[in-house]
Amino acid sequence: MSYVIEGQTGLWEIVVGLEVHAQVISHSKLFSGASTTFGGDPNTQVSLVDAAFPGMLPVINHTCVAQAIRTGLGLNAQINLTSRFDRKNYFYADLPQGYQISQFEHPIVGTGTISIELANGETRSIGITRLHLEQDAGKLLHDQDPTKSFVDLNRAGVALMEIVSEPDIRAPEEAGAYLRKLRQILRYLGTCDGNMEEGSMRADVNVSVRKAGEPFRTRCEIKNVNSIRFVMQAIEAEAARQVEIWENGGTVDQETRLFDHTKGETRTMRSKEDAHDYRYFPDPDLLPLVLEQDWVDSLRAALPELPDAKRARFQQEYGITFYDAGVLVAEQAVADYYETVARGRDGKLAVSWVTGDLFAALNRTSNTIETSPVSAASLGKMLDLIADGTINGKIAKEVFEDMVETGEAPEAIVERKGLRQVTDTGAIDAAITSVLDKNADKLAEYRSGKDKLFGFFVGQVMKETKGKANPALVNEALQARLNG
Repeated sequence: MSYVIEGQTGLWEIVVGLEVHAQVISHSKLFSGASTTFGGDPNTQVSLVDAAFPGMLPVINHTCVAQAIRTGLGLNAQINLTSRFDRKNYFYADLPQGYQISQFEHPIVGTGTISIELANGETRSIGITRLHLEQDAGKLLHDQDPTKSFVDLNRAGVALMEIVSEPDIRAPEEAGAYLRKLRQILRYLGTCDGNMEEGSMRADVNVSVRKAGEPFRTRCEIKNVNSIRFVMQAIEAEAARQVEIWENGGTVDQETRLFDHTKGETRTMRSKEDAHDYRYFPDPDLLPLVLEQDWVDSLRAALPELPDAKRARFQQEYGITFYDAGVLVAEQAVADYYETVARGRDGKLAVSWVTGDLFAALNRTSNTIETSPVSAASLGKMLDLIADGTINGKIAKEVFEDMVETGEAPEAIVERKGLRQVTDTGAIDAAITSVLDKNADKLAEYRSGKDKLFGFFVGQVMKETKGKANPALVNEALQARLNG
């Protein structure tokens, strides 16, 4: 069932559209050669163009254009071969030009789709309206002085992709799934790092409510939400606020609001009446952006395998479940790690070790897949030792923990600790004889019909061999002795 709000007058449906600002991965800004590295001292990464010195002309960054095209292709979107940059005129203290260079009527990327998966297994397609390139503004610092605010222009001019969705989202969960999927695609493409804490990905959330079957009602925009969890909370809070207004006979004003996550509520930032009158006109310093189809085709051909395609391939190639494949492809580094382990081996065994023992070890040692103390190649070699009978599954647990602690190769650990699996049938027979001699009463019970005791004898033999006996050989030899 879809997400609804139960009001005094019945059920209400939410309608959500997201505008995501994603910072383009590039060494320099959209129209200048200034650095885009995060964390520099204030105003150390500013060109004369970024500071709006008179006579300074913008020059388009070829890499930023390529990144926008690659993103559009990854979103199954239309690439517009002709687009245009406009000046979006408004005043902010951290916008020295007095305008933002953006794209309005003619964006570089048109309509596309994103497929999302919900917790109940349902999949939905969310439409993409457009993707356009624009400059970021600077940053105001209010905590440096009791009476003054300071301006840091390091971020001014950094390339942003504004990715606008259709109003297709109907639940906070869907909004969260959409943002996670979008971030995943951007990271796979290498066009945005998706770091919401550093502000390289943030969302404006458009929310309205309506009764089922009604046309859209007035929406409100919640500005600059920088966490997926807060986006979901903001939608719930704003939708509840709007339902209360409508049910009390009022009308919702179209306005821009901010979300206070500590109070769990939205508050007015600026009303429609006070909103900036954005005046767009073509930027006279920039020619229309005209792309060659051959270049777009070459970018398409060089795209990496994207999450949905990789997930389907993992299922087919390695015989793993839809769920496991989804866990693995959530991060490209994890998918690459798994594939190194699984290639030429048992895919199901590989996924069990990666998502089980490895993930637990990474969590325990505060590591990521990139800093894992056990390399994919080493884990693969350990699985080879299981496959060729050198060690069994129980011994493998001990070997793996030693690999986490020491970083040693699995073969070296097996030899150093004398963990090689016992496959000598004579030694196994001797262990069985010892166990049967010690448990004559249990043997009599087994032969009188209590065949569930077979597991007891297996356990005792494994104990006798300190867990090193080959379980298959133990089972085979025990069957012969007990039933002989």
